[in-house]
Amino acid sequence: MSNLQGREIVVGVTGGIAAYKTATLVSRLVQSGAGVFVVMTESATHLVTPKTFEALTRRPVGIGMWDTGVHPHIELAQEADLLCVAPATANFLAKAAMGLADDLLSTLYLAFSGPVLMAPAMNTAMWQKPVVQRNVEQLKRDGVHIIGPEAGYLSCGMVGAGRMAEPEEIFHKIMEILQSVPLRQRGA
Repeated sequence: MSNLQGREIVVGVTGGIAAYKTATLVSRLVQSGAGVFVVMTESATHLVTPKTFEALTRRPVGIGMWDTGVHPHIELAQEADLLCVAPATANFLAKAAMGLADDLLSTLYLAFSGPVLMAPAMNTAMWQKPVVQRNVEQLKRDGVHIIGPEAGYLSCGMVGAGRMAEPEEIFHKIMEILQSVPLRQRGA
């Protein structure tokens, strides 16, 4: 039996080119027994289609605040054991650090009380900006787990820090975090 059997994980996908790597992460989570619900920002849908994640999870993908349920951000927040945002763009990091909520994912983040893992991904110049570093430090102080980014070749042609951590590394970090989180009793 996998460590993720019976776990519910929300994977948030933002509009960074690394979004294509998130499909591998989602597949790995599902194959390990986790129930996975994907929430995409509108920008993310221009890079990877929601149908990709629907096929991998066999669940609908949340995109808009009014897509499913009465209060989808509250419903998802109450069911999930962990929220992972991969990739976490500079825009999402800023919204999360400031407590701004203007879409399903950022609203879900504010409503969620469990562990949160973010995998930043962006251009090296963006990653090195003091304001981005301040936002990351604020999120760490708020208890958010941060993985990466890694240095390497970026889609813009630059080489440097900004690559999203590899899906397998994110998977192992999720497993590590969940070791200290009790399994929720569902459907009793």
